[in-house]
Amino acid sequence: MTAATTYARRGPASAEFLAWLDAVEAECETRCGSARAALHLTGHAEDVLATGSPHASPAWMDWFSPVRLAAFKGNTQLVARHLPRARATLLGVLEALPAESDKQRTVVLGDLAAVEAADSNPQKACDYARQALDQLAVTWYVMGMDRVREVRRTLHPWQGEPCVRELDDRLCGWAMTISALSRCTSQSHPEVRPVSRCASWAAGPRPGGAAGWFPTALGG
Repeated sequence: MTAATTYARRGPASAEFLAWLDAVEAECETRCGSARAALHLTGHAEDVLATGSPHASPAWMDWFSPVRLAAFKGNTQLVARHLPRARATLLGVLEALPAESDKQRTVVLGDLAAVEAADSNPQKACDYARQALDQLAVTWYVMGMDRVREVRRTLHPWQGEPCVRELDDRLCGWAMTISALSRCTSQSHPEVRPVSRCASWAAGPRPGGAAGWFPTALGG
């Protein structure tokens, strides 16, 4: 990443491009468990965007924006267990997302649900998870569903609560839909493994917990 940034600075790189490189490196640091370094990089990326550049971004970077960067920052704050900051950042992202960013909205709602679950607020976590499912019913996005499924695993200590049981009902409905699609796929692509049943989604947290899932703020 250091070499990539060095080469970019030698050319007519836009502020968005340089900030994106910071964000990519920050994602690598987050995946390696270095949340502090990742937050430093996202802060630098914010400074780069604020300063600007005389050079225009390439056409393929039309998806990257300060809001996308903030979405990633919020997820990194979540991984770092800076829950109040993560909540504030993600709520700001949710408010600022343009109307056409339906896919990203499902991811942000999932991250907000994860914040509330980590803060021992199962009712709020389920509320955000249900909002994500409502959006997924309109605009399907696998990363958004991954976020909801991971939140459900972190809600294992409260699995007897009515809000969690209601979330299970919603997820089981989605499981039947996805399994039907998976069966259709496996008929033409036998190498594709079918989706697990909904019961497995409530089986408890995975090793590594929520930190095993990372944002899509850098693309998609």
